[in-house]
Amino acid sequence: MRIKKLHDLYFKQLLGQEEITSIVKSLAKQVKKDLPQGEVPLFVGILNGCFMFAADFIREYKGDCEISFVKLASYEGESSTGDVKRLIGINEDLTGRTVIILEDIIDTGTTLHEIYEIFRSTSIKELKIVSLFFKPDVYRKELHINYIGKSIEDKFIVGYGLDYDGLGRNLPAIYQLTTTQPKMKNIVLFGPPGAGKGTQAELLKEKYQLVHISTGDVFRFNIKNETELGVLAKKFIDAGDLVPDEVTINMLKAEVNKNEDANGFIFDGFPRTESQAKALDEFLAEKNERINGMVALEVPEDLLVARILERGKTSGRSDDTDESKIRNRFNEYNTKTAVLKDFYEAQGNFYGVDGVGSIDEITQRLSEVFDKL
Repeated sequence: MRIKKLHDLYFKQLLGQEEITSIVKSLAKQVKKDLPQGEVPLFVGILNGCFMFAADFIREYKGDCEISFVKLASYEGESSTGDVKRLIGINEDLTGRTVIILEDIIDTGTTLHEIYEIFRSTSIKELKIVSLFFKPDVYRKELHINYIGKSIEDKFIVGYGLDYDGLGRNLPAIYQLTTTQPKMKNIVLFGPPGAGKGTQAELLKEKYQLVHISTGDVFRFNIKNETELGVLAKKFIDAGDLVPDEVTINMLKAEVNKNEDANGFIFDGFPRTESQAKALDEFLAEKNERINGMVALEVPEDLLVARILERGKTSGRSDDTDESKIRNRFNEYNTKTAVLKDFYEAQGNFYGVDGVGSIDEITQRLSEVFDKL
């Protein structure tokens, strides 16, 4: 997810996992290159924020080393009213050692300076500083930072060990505070064949004043009206090939852009793959919007098979009268949904809803989830 809500604030993705990994690898390589042959440094991580950075850095460091973690603590001296600073966590003998401080982020540098001075008072051989992020606009110390992963502007960031009031440390990417808050409620609605998803989508779009975007309807519209994307999609379909993700995504983008003043969207039949889900996240993030949740109707397969076979007596659809074809549709649905369920569950954004009962009962259950998103 490109936009994340933590407590009362919204954060927009600034750096992805791949870019962070590249920065960490580069820092580890630089440090190793600059150390004398055979030198065994002691890396010291400053808790709490640096734990993810330190772990990844150590894995990328190609040489012998030791690792320790410290915290800067203060206490009232017995005979002094001033704060006395001390480091908690260092038990090693530092005499003659090369100590390299690992920091997640340096802004004003006040805390780092205090830690640096404490280390300087010991009998170490050399002291260096490695910081994953650095805010040059607010740095107020003369202390030289030996290695900087990336300089960033002075905006609050979370993720990859950094938190906002306790939350966000476990995010694999880095997110930056955004003052532009999402205004839409965007839902990915899923349900197996025969679950009544179409009926519920119609009811929910009216209740919440949302735009219902059905992939099937979008395809049919574009092909029927011979739009540029429709003509392109038809070529693939006529050739018996799958329509590429890019074509499908561009159709959906065009549909969203037609309704920029909408309160939000119910995406029906899209995304179907993880790559489509990621593309949707990126597209919405460009508009400072996000997917609020994937909501899936859950109904036992045997019940749905019986329901579809009954429907087949009057629907006129041949695939509603053949149980093997019906079960094949379920296999396809379950395969696709499993991948997307994992994707949205990893974001904390998957919601399964009991799809057995009357239309009104199911609408009520879905509404209880929608109201929270």
